[in-house]
Amino acid sequence: MGDYITKSIIGIIVLLIIGYGMIKGGKVYEWFVEGAKEGLQVCMRIFPYLLAMIVAVNIFKAANLLDVLNKVLSPLTNLIGLPQEITPLILIKPLSGSGAQGIFANLLQTYGPDTQIGLIASVIMGTTETIFYTVTVYFGAVKVKKVRHTVWAAVFADMVAIISAIFLVNIFFF
Repeated sequence: MGDYITKSIIGIIVLLIIGYGMIKGGKVYEWFVEGAKEGLQVCMRIFPYLLAMIVAVNIFKAANLLDVLNKVLSPLTNLIGLPQEITPLILIKPLSGSGAQGIFANLLQTYGPDTQIGLIASVIMGTTETIFYTVTVYFGAVKVKKVRHTVWAAVFADMVAIISAIFLVNIFFF
């Protein structure tokens, strides 16, 4: 019985909302259609931004810029104690969550989840954000063109998360 409720919880919630709206005498179907129209308009507004982000990520991958940046950044990563294998994850995470997930899965498969690389990568995946994707979607949806300090604050927060991940994993596990 509990498994059935768990599997159908979304349907139950939708039915409860519709039932509540009908009891209160609301025009539930009209509200739904109006919401769907607004959702479609939001999709149309953010589509160019999403397309630009997808094209940029694909160009980044196709040009093998990850390998080039990994080599360029190796002196800095060695200085902060970051294993060089994690650098591609750090470079792709701000751009693409699915790309980062692929790199992360490959790291866990290659090195294992309980290794220094696996643990640092896990903490980084949990504490950093897909900055440029998020800014593109949310600011694009509300037509904000100047993001001001948002990107710099988010990049700084990611850098703090990365350095903290290295530090904390090394203190608590190695």
